[in-house]
Amino acid sequence: MSSGGSSHNQGGGAHSLAFRVMRLCRPSFHVETPLRLDPLDLISGEDFFDNPNSSSLFNSYYKTHEDSSDLTYKNRLILQNPNDSIGLSGLLVLPQAFGAIYLGETFCSYISINNSSNLEARDVVIKAEIQTERQRIQLLDSSKSPVESIRSGGRYDFIVEHDVKELGPHTLVCTALYNDGDSERKYLPQFFKFVVANPLSVRTKVRSVKENTFLEACIENHTKTNLFMDQVEFEPAQHWSATILKADEHHSGTNFQTREIFKPPVLIKAGGGIHNYLYQLKVSSHESAQVKVSGSNVLGKLQITWRTNLGEPGRLQTQQILGSPIAHKDIELRVVEVPSVIILDRPFLVCLSLANLTDRKMGPFEVRLSHVDSNEEKIVRVNGLQTLVLPHLEAFSSSDFSLNLIATGLGIQKISGITVLDVRDKKVHDLLPDVEIFVNSD
Repeated sequence: MSSGGSSHNQGGGAHSLAFRVMRLCRPSFHVETPLRLDPLDLISGEDFFDNPNSSSLFNSYYKTHEDSSDLTYKNRLILQNPNDSIGLSGLLVLPQAFGAIYLGETFCSYISINNSSNLEARDVVIKAEIQTERQRIQLLDSSKSPVESIRSGGRYDFIVEHDVKELGPHTLVCTALYNDGDSERKYLPQFFKFVVANPLSVRTKVRSVKENTFLEACIENHTKTNLFMDQVEFEPAQHWSATILKADEHHSGTNFQTREIFKPPVLIKAGGGIHNYLYQLKVSSHESAQVKVSGSNVLGKLQITWRTNLGEPGRLQTQQILGSPIAHKDIELRVVEVPSVIILDRPFLVCLSLANLTDRKMGPFEVRLSHVDSNEEKIVRVNGLQTLVLPHLEAFSSSDFSLNLIATGLGIQKISGITVLDVRDKKVHDLLPDVEIFVNSD
């Protein structure tokens, strides 16, 4: 049995009972301190294998020593098997202390209440709870069914579990209320303290490219053991969909199907190992207008599950990940189609779409090419009437229309300065982003 970081007993007077606590976790490997070596290394130089006869000398040496049955300390230094050089004896060591406890793990403890006196303890009410800086969690309460008796030299054992969901100092509080041999009612409290650390950190970056949003998540291992990531799944918020992006892997058909069914976990090495995940997020097309009106920039959250070297599970959920703030727009103007071939000094049509992103009727509108940069001559101009009038738009509706343009310069040119004026409110809305085109000659 072993107690936590510290144990305190605040009961008054001598007690017949005492708590002993052992954390239930996977054992560790026993490593022998003196690493084994091969005596042949002591009598042969670095150039031993340069000798053409080294192979026969090597085989004859091991034929002489393979049946050795000497079990003295001296023989422990002899390599019977190449694996002996790593120093692992095949033995496991039970935990001697609480050890490192991390957020997301399940704290499981074996608790024994012992009667070390010569008297019998009767009607024992046992309680166990976890106390943190913010809350108290009841793990066990035997008030309704007390332990009838714990005889002299006897004990009562039980197991408690708690999913660790809070960082910082924790205290396992074990209490016992009992009658001792003199029928005196006694109260025994004991405290076992430990600290919960963060096993990993998650750093995120959000980038928007046109209609797509990309989320990069970098996970870093802060523990002293390797973490095998069973699952790193992004749960998108409402109106969003997420697809994980991976590098192309070339496998045979059979091997690919096997890997899809039995996916190997991702290894993140101990002490600062990292692994990056990339997700592509999209807004559902039929709901994009409502999302942009709401202005919500919540993308979703990550669900992370892992196992340690000996299979102990862990699970964490990040807070909501936020994207770039979404501007509150009343209307949206976007390009639907641009001709693939544009000829110099010949009219061409550009198809546009105007959407009402509000819950009210808007319009009518006037669409025109503005002349913000008066010093710069426009290569792409309107062919014909300089202002196009559009009718009203109902709430959350859109309308497609075409602009008749003409290009007066060859090569890569820009369609820029398209603005929308709300005739009723006299409000000019943002310019349409520049659209690049290529102008050919006849």
